[in-house]
Amino acid sequence: MEALLSQFSFLSDQALQDKNFDPATMEDLMKFFELEAYNSWAAMELEHENEVKEAEIAMREAEDYLNLVMDSAMEDFLLFEEELNNTSKTEYESLVKAAEAAKKMGNLVEKAATMASKKYMEAALNAATASMKSAWKGISCNPRKVHPS
Repeated sequence: MEALLSQFSFLSDQALQDKNFDPATMEDLMKFFELEAYNSWAAMELEHENEVKEAEIAMREAEDYLNLVMDSAMEDFLLFEEELNNTSKTEYESLVKAAEAAKKMGNLVEKAATMASKKYMEAALNAATASMKSAWKGISCNPRKVHPS
């Protein structure tokens, strides 16, 4: 571009000084300016397209990395969730077993208490019956005995 400007300056000076100057020379130089501008624009367009392609590649790489990290995080989460579910299930089963054992123990204690209560009532009833029989024997053997009070 500088060479064209230098040539333009030279031809401008020549046109001012030479009366036989051919204007077609200036037109040829202007075509070179136009060609240079077009080439510059094409180079900038190509550079822009290359930068866009590089940016798209960088975006794809970033998306791939993000997907990789997200997949890894999801795998970790699913493993943690599975481990937590297994731990919860084990703890739940342990609590259910403990509850069932406590229920069985309660039923056994209830049965033992019921049996003890029945035995106590039978013993009390037998003792009362024996006392009543003894009292009846005492009355039937000595009907005339009166209590001194």
